[in-house]
Amino acid sequence: MQKCVSIRLLPIALFSLLIAGCASERPAPMQAMPIISGEQMLRDSQGIAHLSERWKNGKQMVERGNGLVRDGQAKIDEGNRLIEEGSKVVRESEESYKNIKQ
Repeated sequence: MQKCVSIRLLPIALFSLLIAGCASERPAPMQAMPIISGEQMLRDSQGIAHLSERWKNGKQMVERGNGLVRDGQAKIDEGNRLIEEGSKVVRESEESYKNIKQ
């Protein structure tokens, strides 16, 4: 009995799928690519090469800048260390002078 019911529903299911397929949107037609000349291809490739060179130069500038920042930070750290050490020496000297004066 179950086989009989599913066989009867098969044409209805197929018809539903057919209707759904016909009701769906049609795909957009393919647009033909314009034919370009060799000169246009050469100009395009030169433009891409120029863009690539600019990117490469920019990347090198960023790397160089990062190196300068690292070097600068190292100098700042060294300067702060010297200031701390110098301030300590000044304080100790002043304390020693006060002790000698008493």
